[in-house]
Amino acid sequence: MSTLPEKVSKAWDERTGPVVFTTVDEKGIPNAIYATCVKKFDEETIVIADNYFDKTRKNIFAGTRGSILFITEDNTSFQVKGSIEYQTEGPLYDDMKTWNPTKHPGHAAMALKIEEVYTGSKRLA
Repeated sequence: MSTLPEKVSKAWDERTGPVVFTTVDEKGIPNAIYATCVKKFDEETIVIADNYFDKTRKNIFAGTRGSILFITEDNTSFQVKGSIEYQTEGPLYDDMKTWNPTKHPGHAAMALKIEEVYTGSKRLA
């Protein structure tokens, strides 16, 4: 496991728009979604609320790794890759329930455990 470099952690706080979350199915076919209900839990974990996952949830249960792509206000992009934990109870789930809008179901907390961090083709961690 890795942590977000300070530069990327600060960039996360300046991101704009939704993130793009990508998983891969058992046949290697990618699935990308926009996600707006997302939070940096700590420097090793980014959480996305599972409000309406379908293919994404299936891919997670099949053991996929994932990536999150985000862009900052100055149009710098960052990609974070890692393993995935899917939690329907516990600290990550409880925390997600505090910030996920009540109009959404919040079925689970999808936690990306950071292993690699990039800006463009440059690996930062």
